[in-house]
Amino acid sequence: MRAGLELQGSRRRRRRVGDAVATGVVVLATLVVLTPLALVLVYLVGRGLGSIDLAFFTQLPAPAGEAGGGVAQAVVGSLELLLIAAVLGLTIGIGTGIFVAEYPDHPLVPSVRLFSDALIGIPAIVMGLVAYALLVVPLRHFNALSGGMALGLIMVPYVVRATDEVMRLVPVSVREAGYALGLPRWRVVLSIVVPGAASGIITGAMLALARVAGEAAPLLFTAFGNQYWNFDPLKPVAALPLVIYTYSISPYDSWHRIASASSLVLVAFVLVTTAVTRSVFAKRVR
Repeated sequence: MRAGLELQGSRRRRRRVGDAVATGVVVLATLVVLTPLALVLVYLVGRGLGSIDLAFFTQLPAPAGEAGGGVAQAVVGSLELLLIAAVLGLTIGIGTGIFVAEYPDHPLVPSVRLFSDALIGIPAIVMGLVAYALLVVPLRHFNALSGGMALGLIMVPYVVRATDEVMRLVPVSVREAGYALGLPRWRVVLSIVVPGAASGIITGAMLALARVAGEAAPLLFTAFGNQYWNFDPLKPVAALPLVIYTYSISPYDSWHRIASASSLVLVAFVLVTTAVTRSVFAKRVR
């Protein structure tokens, strides 16, 4: 009896030690992941927070080497590009995700899934080259439409996967209730299943927008950048990622500070969008 109690005590001690070691490893890994993000935020806040004021969002860039000015045209240009990307990426992505989730027996579904998964691994700059070949070359000049197209193509696989996963979470009994009422399949999908998965679809769409908001590589071949106001989608347009890239490699300290401020605004947009969408989705799930 005594030997058995000692054996049980030894096992409990080993389990406690193993649990403590595993917990320590998890905490250490979390710190390793969060430390670079914290350092980046501290650097951007220290370098760029002082440059963020009303003029930063309302004025055009100052001449090279001079202090002051803002990136108003880049803020508006980024919104314009994201709007074009949303129209393209969400239309194709949500439609494809509904098709994949609701018609799993269709012969095209395996190929669509494979193609969608492969698109996630393609570098963003390749999407820029595709948009360059499709819109910039025929029009013979850079334009905002091609930049929005490149960002929309990047969004598509993320929206497809999110829509597919969320649609499959809707209980089968909900679909059967619609069929019992005599509704055709397409009406059940659009009137019952899609509204039931709307919160998850919107969450996936917002996360995809946050994903492409900071892409600069595809915009170098498409939107190209602009120092002035432009609301014509067929002409070059500025964007915050392009401002960050251009100003960061310049020799002027004032431009470096504007680049840091632009980076801080972009990081804040991505963090806030991600946090809000995940929080709202988590509440709806609970």
